[in-house]
Amino acid sequence: MSHPRIDFDPFGEPRPAGTTHAMLDELRERCPAFHSGARQGFWVLTRYADILAAYQDTASHSSRAIAVSDPDPSYRWIPVMLDPPEHTTWRRLLRPLFGPARAAAMEDGVRRRCGELIDALAGRGECDFVTDFARRYPTAVFLEFMGLPVDRLEEFLRWEYAILHAPPAEGGRAEAMGSVAALFQELIAERRRDPRDDVVSAALAFEPDGRPVTDDELLQLCTLLFLAGLDTVAAQLSYSFWHLARHDADRARITAEPGIVPDAVEELLRAYSLVLPARKRVTDAVSHGCPMGAGDMVMLPLAMANRDPRVFPDPRTVDFERTPNRHIAFGAGPHRCLGSHLARLELRVALEEWHRRIPHYRVPAGAHPTEHASLVLGLDTLPLTWSL
Repeated sequence: MSHPRIDFDPFGEPRPAGTTHAMLDELRERCPAFHSGARQGFWVLTRYADILAAYQDTASHSSRAIAVSDPDPSYRWIPVMLDPPEHTTWRRLLRPLFGPARAAAMEDGVRRRCGELIDALAGRGECDFVTDFARRYPTAVFLEFMGLPVDRLEEFLRWEYAILHAPPAEGGRAEAMGSVAALFQELIAERRRDPRDDVVSAALAFEPDGRPVTDDELLQLCTLLFLAGLDTVAAQLSYSFWHLARHDADRARITAEPGIVPDAVEELLRAYSLVLPARKRVTDAVSHGCPMGAGDMVMLPLAMANRDPRVFPDPRTVDFERTPNRHIAFGAGPHRCLGSHLARLELRVALEEWHRRIPHYRVPAGAHPTEHASLVLGLDTLPLTWSL
């Protein structure tokens, strides 16, 4: 039986904001699964039910590789690139550090940091939201979360840009990754000598399978927190404010009814889901006529699942009243995002604090925000202007 083959490579040059979500919508309605000839070639599942089932079926879908562009990684970020039962052990150890109580305890500090950043921008009347706020805010929160001095913010932003956003021609990615690794190795050594009230100090007490945690395992955990926690929140903030800058009624409602913010966060997470994760097939299977062999990579785009009209009526419309809203923006199954409580806190606080200070803003005429795609979709630029 023949199967759909589509020339699909979302990782090209920057494109107008919103282009990738529209492309994924069109592909989902063309076929439930297909093969891409791009790069090494990979499969794509396009619909909510199949994507959800794949996330839940860890026996057939390994997390040892999570990006279609890197099917045989030399690294092993903890816990996202572990399979059960090893993943289960680490998840149990990490859960108390990322639960609702931990997030709630951080709220005052997160709110203070967010307010300081917005206050520094408000009088300017304009900014590039991506570079001036969306990337700086979660990075500042991350530094406090890890017990690192916030005065290293600019250094972290340079590393983050080089690793996650710089065009390949600019180079510097390997050097930046080396700098991040060296910093975390130093931090781990310091906390072994002098534990404090932070994540690394708590993780030093871990005993996976009854043995002491190793420095390499701590380094892989810290690297994951750095790469995942910063880029995803920054990208989600950027898409959320891109939407609100272009939809006056939604923006006005958030300003007038702050109580709607938690529901708004969930709907914006659904409508602008941004992670393009993958799994490696462990077994052979045929899905919708597609022969997926053991060792093949399968992309499971969250945006395709969360904008599927079979589950979400009128999925392209942002509706703060949407009920139920069974989105899987944080993934599903055993690997559902461990940092979801902190991410929700950061998103909620940003919407509340920004609209308290800057309720009226827009994308200026003639501006054309662009987006990129890697493991995470994100905006490169988002010019905003306002008057107080």
